[in-house]
Amino acid sequence: MQLPPLTNGIILRRYKRFLADIELANGEVVTAHCPNTGSMLGCWQPGAPVQISYSDNPKRKLAWTLERVDMGQGWIGVHTGRTNPVIEEAVRAGYIDQLSGYQSIRREVTYQHRDGERARFDLHLSEGESPDAWVEVKNVTLYQGGGLSFPDAVTLRGRKHLQLLADACGQGCRGVMVYALNRPEGDYFHPADEIDPEYGETLRRVVRESGVELLALRIEHGEASMQVKSSVKVVLER
Repeated sequence: MQLPPLTNGIILRRYKRFLADIELANGEVVTAHCPNTGSMLGCWQPGAPVQISYSDNPKRKLAWTLERVDMGQGWIGVHTGRTNPVIEEAVRAGYIDQLSGYQSIRREVTYQHRDGERARFDLHLSEGESPDAWVEVKNVTLYQGGGLSFPDAVTLRGRKHLQLLADACGQGCRGVMVYALNRPEGDYFHPADEIDPEYGETLRRVVRESGVELLALRIEHGEASMQVKSSVKVVLER
């Protein structure tokens, strides 16, 4: 997936969750929108190199958007809105074997639990030899202990998605959680039990009892692009 034109800078601070002050090469300081609802733990520090994109949309409050940060090992994709299109592109191109063979690929489809609860999943795959698949994608940027972890903050919404994927499995569909590893470090993926132990417990339970499938996929950053590079092993117990 191609990214919009990018401008180099360094990050000075992140505040109010969605704001970041960036110093450009000419010394100008701009405030950029930070499209990431997580804590971004380990994904930024004052003085770290960043790249930002510019929009001339007059309806936007902030023209600049924080796209990625370099903590010394390469780009970390902190713009969570870029992750789903990268995964969708790879699915449509048949690059992800576990999600290939479907003729219909739809995004942001509403799923209704048997008790009436509703939520939207990132992708719905149908018209294939395998059962229909409900797919949720999570952007993973937390690096610790040699692996990459999710979540980087307590997430009730994340647990809800796991429970709904388990329900989908109970109705004869596939429930697939895709962890998009959006930084270059880390040899494996594991749940961040020390941050949200209930998420880790829920994840292990829905895999063990309901057959929810887990995929950990490395996203590689090019000069102005992002693409799915390879699979990484999932370690549920440490």
